[in-house]
Amino acid sequence: MLDDPLLFTVTDLKQFSYCGRVVYYERCLPHLRPRTFKMDAGRDEHEDEQKRATRRTLAKYAISAGRREFDVALTAPELKLTGLLDEVVYAADGEIFPVDYKLAKSVSHNHRLQLAAYGLLLEAYTGQPVRRGFVYLIERRQIEEVLFTPALRQELMTLLRQMERSITAELLPPVTANLNRCPGCEFRRFCNDV
Repeated sequence: MLDDPLLFTVTDLKQFSYCGRVVYYERCLPHLRPRTFKMDAGRDEHEDEQKRATRRTLAKYAISAGRREFDVALTAPELKLTGLLDEVVYAADGEIFPVDYKLAKSVSHNHRLQLAAYGLLLEAYTGQPVRRGFVYLIERRQIEEVLFTPALRQELMTLLRQMERSITAELLPPVTANLNRCPGCEFRRFCNDV
């Protein structure tokens, strides 16, 4: 990944949509984020899942043939975005789509935004349209298709602009609308207004 302070990761985007303050703290107060058990467990499960994925067929994606690549690094400077994608599927019919593994019980909206960001990165990388992707829920061994609608793409671009504005001006974003997220947050001690 490039060493550009305004080159955001796809994970930054996912975090910003969950709570903008997480990205603010990481970028404006670097080296403060503690590692959590959940982070380490997610990393370990991703590695194990990739090993299992190499043995699975592509039938879950409703395609009969194709190939896979794992841990694909993608960067689009024009989007100011970079990321490491868990899996890219190249279907025999020419379709390309991202697959993101999640250690979660269900797919949340910030997961959909993250997957759509990977879709944009794949479009920039391949020059081909990417219309959908899949989130693979590791615990449930299920996939969920996510269509990259114009509305989802527009929301994604709006979030990227908001994130850039917040970090460039060092403006603390407002507290998340869902305060139920706060008790488990590793940055909670920095938010004196929650």
